[in-house]
This record gives sequence, C-alpha cells and structure tokens, in this order.
Amino acid sequence: MPTNHTSRRSFLHAAAATLAGGSLVPYAFTADAEKATKPRSANDRFRIGAIGMRYQGTVITDKARAHGDVVAICDVDRHVREQARSSFGSTPAIFEDYRKLLDRKDVDVVMIGTPDHWHTKMLIDACRAGKDVYIEKPLTLTIDEGKQLVKVVGETKRVVQVGSWHRSDARFRLAVEMVRQGRLGKLQRIEVVLGKNKTGGPFPTRPVPGHLNWDLWQGQTPDVPYVEERCHYTFRWWTEYSGGQLTDWGAHHMDIAQWAAGMEGSGPVQIDGRATYPNVPGGYNVPVDFQAKYVFPSGVEMVVLDHGRNGILFEGSEGRMFVNRGTLEGKPVEALADAPLPREQYRLYAHDNLDRPPREGKLDAIVNHMGNFFDCVRTRQQPISDVASQHRSVSTCHLGNISMRLGRPLQWDPEKEQFVGDDEANGCLRREQRAAFAI
Repeated sequence: MPTNHTSRRSFLHAAAATLAGGSLVPYAFTADAEKATKPRSANDRFRIGAIGMRYQGTVITDKARAHGDVVAICDVDRHVREQARSSFGSTPAIFEDYRKLLDRKDVDVVMIGTPDHWHTKMLIDACRAGKDVYIEKPLTLTIDEGKQLVKVVGETKRVVQVGSWHRSDARFRLAVEMVRQGRLGKLQRIEVVLGKNKTGGPFPTRPVPGHLNWDLWQGQTPDVPYVEERCHYTFRWWTEYSGGQLTDWGAHHMDIAQWAAGMEGSGPVQIDGRATYPNVPGGYNVPVDFQAKYVFPSGVEMVVLDHGRNGILFEGSEGRMFVNRGTLEGKPVEALADAPLPREQYRLYAHDNLDRPPREGKLDAIVNHMGNFFDCVRTRQQPISDVASQHRSVSTCHLGNISMRLGRPLQWDPEKEQFVGDDEANGCLRREQRAAFAI
C-alpha cells in the first residue's frame, strides 16, 4: 500500500470527477503508480511462453514482458514465428507444436493468443502441465467446453486470466459499479450493440502454403481444403472456428452487461435469437443480420443488436447510462460530481492493486489486466476475468447463436446449464472433434 494515502485518495477523487465530465484523459503517473508498473528484478521475474503470435498474441506477450522474460514462442505459421523472433529477439526457443512448449520446465506462465477453436484444448493442456495462463477471449467455442474448463482449472488450481480486458478498463469498471450500487435505481433493461458480421465469398481453395501447418491450425475442427480466408484474422467469420460478432465483441460487451446485472455466476432463462444467414457456398457463414433478446431470472431484459452505436446502454428506474471504449455518459455519470465513486469504494472485485493507476483504452487497459493477472499468480488469488465468470458470459453469447441457428426461442436452465425439454438444442452444446485433437 502507498505511504501517502491521502494523496492517492485525492488522485482517485479527481479521476472520478474527470469521468463525470464524460471523458477520461490519460492519467498522470504518481510516484506510487510508477513504482507499481516498474519491471521486476532479474531474479524475481517469471519465465513466459507464448502460443499464437499474430497481432493479439504479440500484444499480450509484449505487455507480459513488464513482469517476466519471454523464453519460448510458438505458432503454426513459420512466417509468424519468424516475425515474432524479430520482435522478441533470438533468445526464446521457437516451436511449431504448442505441446513441446508446454513440456518445457523453464516456462512458468503461458500466453495463449490463438484462434478461438484452440482455446479450450490449449488451456486444459497448459493447466495440466502446471502453468498459469493468460488466454484470449472468447474463452470457448461451445458451452460444454466451458464446463470442462471450470472443472480442470478447479482441479489443477492454476491461475487463469481471460483477456476480456473491459473488466480492467476504467470506464467499464465504473459503469458496472454504478449499476450494481444502485446509481441507476432498479436495473430494467440493457441494450448491447456489437456491429455487423463480415460478408464475403465465394473464396477459392488453394494449395497449403509451405510455411503453414494447416492440419495443426485446424486442430479439432473438420478437416477441409485450405482457404486463405479461413485462416488468421478472418477465422472469425466462419462458424467452424468462432461465433462471429456475438462471441468476438460479445465476449466484451455482453460480459460487462451480465456482470452489471449481477448474473456473472448464472445466465438468462429465455433466449430469442433471430438471424439471416448468407447463401454463398465457400464464403463466410456467420449471420448477415442478427439480433437476440435475453431475459434473466431477475426479469432484466437484454437486447443484443448488430446495428446502432457500438456499446452498452443501461436503463434503470432512475436513469440511463451509456458506455463504450470512448464514452461514459448519462445523468448518473453527471451526478458523480456531487457523489463520487472512487475505486476504494468498489465492491465487485477484492484484489485490485490501488497503486496501479486506472487506465482506459485497449492497450492501456491491457496493462492493468496483465498486471492483475501477475498479481494473482503471485498471491494465488482469483483474477478479475476468471474462468467461471467468463464461461458464464460467453455461454450467453453461445446461447444466442444456438437460438439463431435453430430459428426459435429457447428456455435455459442456468443452474443445470441445459435447455429445458429440448433435445435438439441440447445437442448444440457440444461439437464433434477430430480424434487426434480431441479434448
């Protein structure tokens, strides 16, 4: 804890007042904040292995370097591995197969930045190998995968942080606390806007590039001819590997919405998803247009849309509040000028490092998210984006996609994590996996 408690309190009140004006300027570092973000000493640093080294994998690995040294990197694409080597130097060992990285005794902590369909398998293997893990969102490809992850993480007692970094962003944190502490009155409705899925195709099949292990990239998903647009970033627009915007942006916004609604350990009881799917053989196959309506046990309704202003609108009996990556606004926010809500009065997470300054925006918020992860690796506490809550929020995303695919409303039992009286829908909780890569 800082030695000058009063000055820190003043700093936090000033930050709250800035938020009340509708924008958040970059925070100046206090002496305590600067100390909290300095790298660890050479004899007190973690040894980091990184799997999946394209954009986001490189981002999180770079942020992890404040806390440790990168000793091993892995990617199924040789070109990506070579680029990572140029970014992180020649010292780290280089691998094509992640299992060889996990076998190394000199790896303490693993960063996973692979496509979505690999998350569950790699996380389970890393936990069983005795590694603590920072893994990108969305946590899973199916709801049953999430059930398995909760079990394995509990059994192995590994510390796992999911990269849903909105939970470490100053705007979203304040918004959630305000809702949960009744600053909007009784919560009634939430509107979440995610944005449109991409369209495109048909795409031609091509010979597999010599620098890419296509079989290993596919993993447990069906073995199909190589299509360039299936790979790397654009995997998001294929249902074989992802859930489109509903799991890409939804893993952020719907997670925050569910946390604010007090449903981080539960989920909706009713889902009504509607979507139009493309009719383009050999093209992207996520919905062209979509929307979903959820009802939580409390009666709170959440509407998810693909059009409108990206972000989250909370509606309560005493006011409305909108939040996204650039904005926090509404009468409850304006009221902070007279009734501030500093971080010291936050109730929803017990292991904040208050010496670390609040940050907002993707790259800066990831600094705090990564810091929280390494804090918890040291203390063995639960990180702010833990596996259990992230399983619940991404399950809500999956439920919307299932309702859309079936084209009808569904009833969900969040305690049993099953659809009510619907064998067809329950069959969608899992997917077949190629035997060589099965979980």
